[in-house]
Amino acid sequence: MGICVCGGANMKCTFGAAPSTFIVLPEKKVMTTQPIATIMDNKPMSNIPPFGMCSSMANPAVASATAAAWGVLTPQPCTPTIPAPWVPGSPTVLIGNMPALNASSKLMCAYGGVIDFATPGQAAIQVP
Repeated sequence: MGICVCGGANMKCTFGAAPSTFIVLPEKKVMTTQPIATIMDNKPMSNIPPFGMCSSMANPAVASATAAAWGVLTPQPCTPTIPAPWVPGSPTVLIGNMPALNASSKLMCAYGGVIDFATPGQAAIQVP
């Protein structure tokens, strides 16, 4: 059993300095207080806002700033770069023919960060 994630959920990234709030656009979504998310709600800026400053050396901006500072880690503004959907999602619960997003799902940033949920958002529902 899991909890479906709604818009307004709090997220964190392993390389981000600040939490961020998950955005789910209401198009073709089941509506509760907030729309329920699917594994395809993974678009940078539209669904995944920045996490403050990024400290991943895989981020070219961080690597460049760190090199310019003679090797002293120099975090730079976060720009989430998401190459794939959330995993694993909830394959038994479909929203618009896509697996619903559950609170244990993770999202990988191309710069090595792992994004997950601190809270599932408003009106979270239990699913089998």
